[in-house]
Amino acid sequence: MITALGAVGLAAATGTASALLPVVSAEAFVLVAVARSGPAPAWALVLAVAVGQTAGKLVLFESARRGGTAWLSRLHRGGRRSQRLSHWSGRVSAGLRSRRAGPVVVLASAGLGLPPLAVVSMAAGAAGQRRLVFGVACLAGRTARFAALAAPLVWASR
Repeated sequence: MITALGAVGLAAATGTASALLPVVSAEAFVLVAVARSGPAPAWALVLAVAVGQTAGKLVLFESARRGGTAWLSRLHRGGRRSQRLSHWSGRVSAGLRSRRAGPVVVLASAGLGLPPLAVVSMAAGAAGQRRLVFGVACLAGRTARFAALAAPLVWASR
């Protein structure tokens, strides 16, 4: 039998792993973990998975931030396709650097999954978005997403 503290640790570890490895599903973990737990620890599990996911996405963010200039410079070289990608990446980078639009893009991606959060994490890092802004928006979106998945199960168990 796993303790409540052990379940929260497992949730955080699963969240981190799923942020870095696409084959691990945080959403599936939340559904199974909340279904097996009572309503009391469900919100702790949701928050732990969200914190783990945010930590993992911050790894992607930092990796792109430190190697982003090299990646963007390679994108700007090349043929017609590279020119279109360069134009698109320039617009996305400008949006992610914006104090108004940047957090909204990250929040939407973290909450809805569109555009994919892994891509947005790397683009935000390469664009030079502020780490704190990215982290808060990512955590808020992930928490909302996992809470929305868990809520019907919690309400059904009452």
